[in-house]
Amino acid sequence: MDAQWLAGGLLTADADLARAVLQRGIAAIYAVAFLAADRQFPALLGEHGLLPARDFLRAAGRRRAPSLFHGRYSDRLLRVVARSGLVLALAVVVGVPQLGPWWAPALVFGALYGLYLSIVNAGQVFYGFGWESLLLEAGFLAVFLGSGDVGTPVITLVAFRWLLFRVEFGAGMIKLRGDRVWRDLTALDFHHETQPMPGPLSWFFHHLPRPLHRVEVAANHVVQLGVPWLLFAPQPIATWAAAAVIATQLWLVASGNFAWLNWLTMLLAFAAVGDSVLGGAAAPLPPPGAAAVTLALVSVALGVLVLVLSPRPVANLLSRRQRMNAAFNRWHLVGAYGAFGSITRRRREVVIEATADPDPAAATWHEYGFRGKPGDPHRLPRQFAPYHLRLDWGMWFLALGSRAQLRWFERLLRRLLQADPATLRLLAHDPMDGARPAWVRARVFDYRYSTWAELRSRRQWWVRREAYVLVDPIRL
Repeated sequence: MDAQWLAGGLLTADADLARAVLQRGIAAIYAVAFLAADRQFPALLGEHGLLPARDFLRAAGRRRAPSLFHGRYSDRLLRVVARSGLVLALAVVVGVPQLGPWWAPALVFGALYGLYLSIVNAGQVFYGFGWESLLLEAGFLAVFLGSGDVGTPVITLVAFRWLLFRVEFGAGMIKLRGDRVWRDLTALDFHHETQPMPGPLSWFFHHLPRPLHRVEVAANHVVQLGVPWLLFAPQPIATWAAAAVIATQLWLVASGNFAWLNWLTMLLAFAAVGDSVLGGAAAPLPPPGAAAVTLALVSVALGVLVLVLSPRPVANLLSRRQRMNAAFNRWHLVGAYGAFGSITRRRREVVIEATADPDPAAATWHEYGFRGKPGDPHRLPRQFAPYHLRLDWGMWFLALGSRAQLRWFERLLRRLLQADPATLRLLAHDPMDGARPAWVRARVFDYRYSTWAELRSRRQWWVRREAYVLVDPIRL
């Protein structure tokens, strides 16, 4: 009787929408992540990749980087893992495991978490993004959501809200402690132009009136520093707090390409949404049976685990030396998050060029085109998020002067000289049409958005000027 009473107190019937959105939405993001791994991992990190995962895992060891690929990495195994994850994720999207007992979707999400953890822990700099840990943590929490035959565990919903709190409040604090442009409200004078991968509307956001930019920054501070506390308030306040988070994330989706960060943050906000607030009547819970009691007890274990792992991220939030996007354990659980603690004032882009001419001094050079990062000034940036173009993001960090990117960049140039098909498939345009170039080189350009007048007269979205030569002409 006590166990049934406990289950009745730990399960709610007012979160059917929250559970459905969390399960299907998180699974959809996993599907995108596994699709990106299947298409990009072999060229970037495979047997003949720019940073071979096999070498890294051999050096890292099993304890530092748990992964299915230890000792037996192959591109074929990677594709088996990625495609298996894709199939499992799509099964949740269409709702198949949710039709079974509570442990059916739990097993699927456990598999998704384990498979993707194996990829992330072998991914090195190409997977060194905060939203990788965010997806892993969200997938782990989704294990404990149950299915339609029982109520939704309250503790699991609170754990999701705690994850969203760390995402939003951590981002707000890193901004206030970081670049002064967040404190004087001028950050958006630069951000839309210098962000890693602008979208098709970013040019227009940049040209909004500057007073409106000040309002945007101030509203961002309110939503990231004040609203997250209300996620733990009673209904309907928690639902309205979730709505504020979703609205600001939609604004970010429209103004840039940040992989699945904004999309996943919106999904997490549904953990605070109550069915009754949206006009739906919560159906009464059936008398708690053995399945409900088991799920309730399992959710208690989850709550204990989250509490045990929370002191370090809490201390990080309170620290003046706050770390951004830090995983405090090899399982990527209960970590620290944040974004754009500093804003770049000037945009630089690395432009790679090739020629078939034997003499590089008198050659005609042709530019390689990337899928997402700015290149051709006349090309309007495209929308790719929630899909993640990992090479393009690496090129952005390279242009900032990141020494961690130099190792793979040298290998990228070599692959281009070899006209490596897998590498060329990562690009949007090969000026050599599959033939081997005689020479390649890399130059760095300063980029800025064109003005309205320049757009009308020149039909170009960017204006660029050469800054310096990064790599002089090289050949095999």
